[in-house]
Amino acid sequence: MPVLILIIINIFLDQAVKYYVHANMTVGQSIPIIKDIFHITYVLNPGAAFGILEHKRSFFVIIVFLMLAISYYAYRKINHMDNFLKLGMGLLIGGAIGNLIDRLKTGYVIDFIDFRVWPVFNIADISIVVGVGIIIYFMVFFPEKQIDENKDECNE
Repeated sequence: MPVLILIIINIFLDQAVKYYVHANMTVGQSIPIIKDIFHITYVLNPGAAFGILEHKRSFFVIIVFLMLAISYYAYRKINHMDNFLKLGMGLLIGGAIGNLIDRLKTGYVIDFIDFRVWPVFNIADISIVVGVGIIIYFMVFFPEKQIDENKDECNE
């Protein structure tokens, strides 16, 4: 699946669920799906993961735009790269854009996935964490692919 399609699907799913939560719940409302295990809880997060750096909207917007610029550069280079790495890039970029849209619209990120023992999060957060995990896995366990691909680029 091309990276761009993955990014678009990721953003659409994230924003559609956030829109539904925002339109049908009040901030702080919690709906038990599996009592004491999994709830849908509407939270406005002014910070990053676990609420760190609260109310630093400009900082997050700048960081995301820098990350997107770096990702665009990397995306142009990954045409010869492993599909596994492309998956990680697509998830990371889609998740970052999903949360960026929230920040630009409201200054907050809408979180709603609540496992009661962990801070509330959203689909974009999952995408970012899984995407970064895939990229790190690729870099740690397949460093030879990176070296081979860099040699190919130098020879072009």
